[in-house]
Amino acid sequence: MKSVRDIDVSGKTLFIRVDYNLPMDDHGNITDDNRIRATLDLISYLIEKKAKLVLASHLGRPKGGRDEKFSLKPAALRLSELLKMPVEFADDCIGDAVKQKVQALEPGQILMLENLRFHEEEKKNDPGFAKALADLCDVYVNNAFAVSHRDQASVTGITMYAKSSVAGFLLEKEVRSYCDSVEHPKKPLTVVIGGAKVSSKLAALENMLKFVDCMIIGGAMANTFLAANGVDTKGSMIEPDLIPTASNIMAQAREKGIELLLPVDLVVAEQFAKNAQSRIVSLDEIPDGWMALDIGPESANGFAKAIADAGTIVWNGPMGVFEMERFAAGTQIVADAIAASAAFSVVGGGDTGLAAKQCGITEKVSYLSTGGGAFLHMMEGKVLPGVAALE
Repeated sequence: MKSVRDIDVSGKTLFIRVDYNLPMDDHGNITDDNRIRATLDLISYLIEKKAKLVLASHLGRPKGGRDEKFSLKPAALRLSELLKMPVEFADDCIGDAVKQKVQALEPGQILMLENLRFHEEEKKNDPGFAKALADLCDVYVNNAFAVSHRDQASVTGITMYAKSSVAGFLLEKEVRSYCDSVEHPKKPLTVVIGGAKVSSKLAALENMLKFVDCMIIGGAMANTFLAANGVDTKGSMIEPDLIPTASNIMAQAREKGIELLLPVDLVVAEQFAKNAQSRIVSLDEIPDGWMALDIGPESANGFAKAIADAGTIVWNGPMGVFEMERFAAGTQIVADAIAASAAFSVVGGGDTGLAAKQCGITEKVSYLSTGGGAFLHMMEGKVLPGVAALE
């Protein structure tokens, strides 16, 4: 990828694809502005270099056109507050009125466009829409790692028409951190994988067998592996059709000499509820009808011990229903072990990022990814379309 650092941007108009898909409350107030803050270094650099900035993003999943609750206007206001300078806002992302606003920009000024997804052509990667976006700029900059696994107009289509296409700081950082942690890691490489379903992480599990020295599996997805080992998980969530696949993954790990760790005890509950009756049990003590909602303390401490020996750690997926305090202990112990480790540690985005934040370790890991889906896409060994489009 060519970097935005590699080109002269002075006086040029840059179309910067950012990820300002921000969480908001019912009153349109931003509840977490980290995705804006993650772009400030690039924006400040380009302002200093006297570029004209056009920022574009999606927000939410509007259906059938404009919907004011998905407007990016609050993001423009927040960016203006953080930069302590005006940020102009356009009521659309294409059209003559937008072109006029872009043409009126002076070097060092910023214009934010309205939600790209107010046009269905964005998700469809419509060539006409992609060209209309490209016509707004001299240079296209992809700084949105979190959407780079999507083949959409503002991610891949625009590169077919832009005069020049380059990577922004955040995209570079994300791709580099993945390569450093998975493809060129300091050994041993330990991968901690959790979450609800084997099916959602299956390709990642199979691909990571090429790289890892130790694989730790927790969360509800561990139930399917336990079932493959003959454990009756009673009312716990499993994917019966993937039991043979889980057996195959464990067999491959044994053949390759990979240490594969599963829970040895569980926190089980009578029902899926924060106040449900719960208890810690060994694998053969799960009461009829009860379900596993967290790994047990013996499992968590065993996982923590393996993490302590790692040279590189990649974490994607919580160990239990961490959103409920009663079932968050396993995730907390694992998170604390990752934070305490001297290893290079990368935490995948999405639910894992939320878990890391709740556990108070976001400042204690080497790198916190901004994109759950894109990070998982790379763990599966796939090339991100948004990255390939820049190459």
